[in-house]
Amino acid sequence: MQLIHIHPRDNVAVALQDIAEGTTISLDSFTCTAKENIARGHKIALQEISEGAPVIKYGNVIGLAKQEIRPGEWVHVHNVRTGLSEGAEYTYDHQVFELPVVADKTFQGFRRKDGRAAIRNEIWIVPTVGCVNSIAQRLVHLNQNLVQGSIEGLYTFPHPFGCSQMGDDHAQTRKLLADLVRHPNAGAVLVLSLGCENLTQEQFKAELGTWDEERVKFLVCQQVEDEIEEGSRLLAELAAYASQFRRETIPASELVVGMKCGGSDGLSGITANPTVGRFSDRLIALGGSTVLTEVPEMFGGETLLFNRCQDEETFRKAVKMVNDFKDYFTAHGQVVYENPSPGNKAGGITTLEDKSCGCVQKGGSAQVVDVLSYGDIVKTKGLNLLSGPGNDLVSSTVMTAAGCHMILFTTGRGTPFGAPAPTVKISTNTPLYEKKSAWIDFNAGTVAEGEPLDAAGDRLLDFVLEIASGKKTKAEERGYREISIFKDGVVL
Repeated sequence: MQLIHIHPRDNVAVALQDIAEGTTISLDSFTCTAKENIARGHKIALQEISEGAPVIKYGNVIGLAKQEIRPGEWVHVHNVRTGLSEGAEYTYDHQVFELPVVADKTFQGFRRKDGRAAIRNEIWIVPTVGCVNSIAQRLVHLNQNLVQGSIEGLYTFPHPFGCSQMGDDHAQTRKLLADLVRHPNAGAVLVLSLGCENLTQEQFKAELGTWDEERVKFLVCQQVEDEIEEGSRLLAELAAYASQFRRETIPASELVVGMKCGGSDGLSGITANPTVGRFSDRLIALGGSTVLTEVPEMFGGETLLFNRCQDEETFRKAVKMVNDFKDYFTAHGQVVYENPSPGNKAGGITTLEDKSCGCVQKGGSAQVVDVLSYGDIVKTKGLNLLSGPGNDLVSSTVMTAAGCHMILFTTGRGTPFGAPAPTVKISTNTPLYEKKSAWIDFNAGTVAEGEPLDAAGDRLLDFVLEIASGKKTKAEERGYREISIFKDGVVL
């Protein structure tokens, strides 16, 4: 199959492989000749589109023609512009879709003392301020001997914050780091402070609330003579605590999975993202939870999510989440549609609407059950929307902080990074899967080669359960784990 006509309303098709100039296109009721070379992932006009008329893909308007576009012509940034603006009115048109029937499934995970499920049993060092990053990294290096038995890793997550911040930035840093300390994949946690930062240990403990004193230990480096010796002693105590946990059978209904895309291309909304959407519907049908973020990459496709909000209150929260992000852009003198990236465009994505309509495919067809603020933790089973930017590291970090056991990350261009939670890379095309085998865990490019989306969704569900049961992702194998915290204010 050379091309795909996604929706009957569409006046463009997407090339699933390179199309040579002069190739005759016969697709559904359309017949034309390619007037130029069309690269894989890019769009070709199936009918005449007059200047100013809508360009339609996914059954939705993804832009407006800058000039007349003839059948067979390449449709991209040279002849299409965005139709977005800062202002938009939304109405609630509730839609409900039937979820698939899925037989009960389980995974081999860890049961924490508070009853929560986990898919990893690791020791984490969480720095409360950037000044102690090097100490945390040295402690990780010197204490790898503790990684034995059921303890699967010792990690830290450097960041530049925790001091010289005020207001919302200070509060967000404190909240997000406390969320990481609570994360179930951490069997034990050392909270590492300096002693003179404005994120004081007292503030942090107040944010954390209650904690298990065997699971969480605190070290203020300025208060001890040798922080490496004291840190190593505390890590040994934490390892003794974490070593008691063993994998056991846990229902798949207890999984919380984040969904993200980055380095997208023209196939993202056709192969990998809808495959993740099929997975999401299946996990939710089992009683599990999924999380969708990247709010600026919903602009132009947001109504597809809004109309699936379970009630008007959830709809109003979703609208507020989107409008608040638009206000964030305009408050900084930026337009809301300054997207996609150069890599996205090279891969065939033309406008933000094009990107967004593909991005929201990851949300499948389930009802939206809750809308979370940045730093909130998932509390309702089902599909959750989470406020956060499109940036890969920032959004993957906030999904981890929300309690996601793992992140599913679709990509058409490839990326190596990993969040603190296991990060599964899903390729939109088979050439990427074959070329970057050290990065990519799962190939959804097979959908472009004929695999039904439902079959790909079933395959991804089985793969997720393997990861949840201990199979390492490519990023985990290489120790790639990073965090990035959202900031919007001054640095003192």
